Amino acid sequence: MAQDENPQPSKPTGKRQRAGAQPVTSSSYQAKAEPARAANKSDEKPGGGVTSFLPEVVEEIRKVIWPTARQMVIYTVVVFAFLIFMTALVWGVDFLTGLGVEAVLGN
Repeated sequence: MAQDENPQPSKPTGKRQRAGAQPVTSSSYQAKAEPARAANKSDEKPGGGVTSFLPEVVEEIRKVIWPTARQMVIYTVVVFAFLIFMTALVWGVDFLTGLGVEAVLGN
């Protein structure tokens, strides 16, 4: 049999090595977190305050991808079909449970 020029193992042989990875210590974490904390403290009102709320809402609404009329009809039909199915399922379980209780506790 001919062997491959570059054979690959059929399954992983061990953990991947992270080149140059340093262990995280509390002091190194604190050193990295300090500049971020200083930047956040410079903001007087995180989030922009009440006056910027409505413009931000309008900006986010413009980003929404609205469904087409056909998609809305399909989604509505799927929701109604699911509701009908679940209603029938709950009714069936309730009815069968009632029959079972009548059979056990009845005269």
